Amino acid sequence: MNLMFVLLMQPQEGQNPLVSFLPLLLIILVFYLFMIRPQMKRQKELREYRSQLRKGDRIITTGGIYGKVNDISDNVVTIEVEDQVKMKVDKSAILKDPTDLSAQQR
Repeated sequence: MNLMFVLLMQPQEGQNPLVSFLPLLLIILVFYLFMIRPQMKRQKELREYRSQLRKGDRIITTGGIYGKVNDISDNVVTIEVEDQVKMKVDKSAILKDPTDLSAQQR
């Protein structure tokens, strides 16, 4: 608590103005390292996963629908949910996290 008080104090005469901006710069750095950068990495991985989808891949949609890719066009993926039951979903609705999809699919 005392350290934060010292860091947030107003600069006195003759003190470097950079010292007064140091806490703000540290906060921005922490936000970037722990929040923004990991989110950007996850989005990049998800974008790559969606672009590498192939026929026969097992997927899960954002709505929780499990299926197998049957056909892929530009932004639309046709998935087979049951025997002869097909659905068209937008590519952006496909998640990357198929934890144990093979065990949950028949």
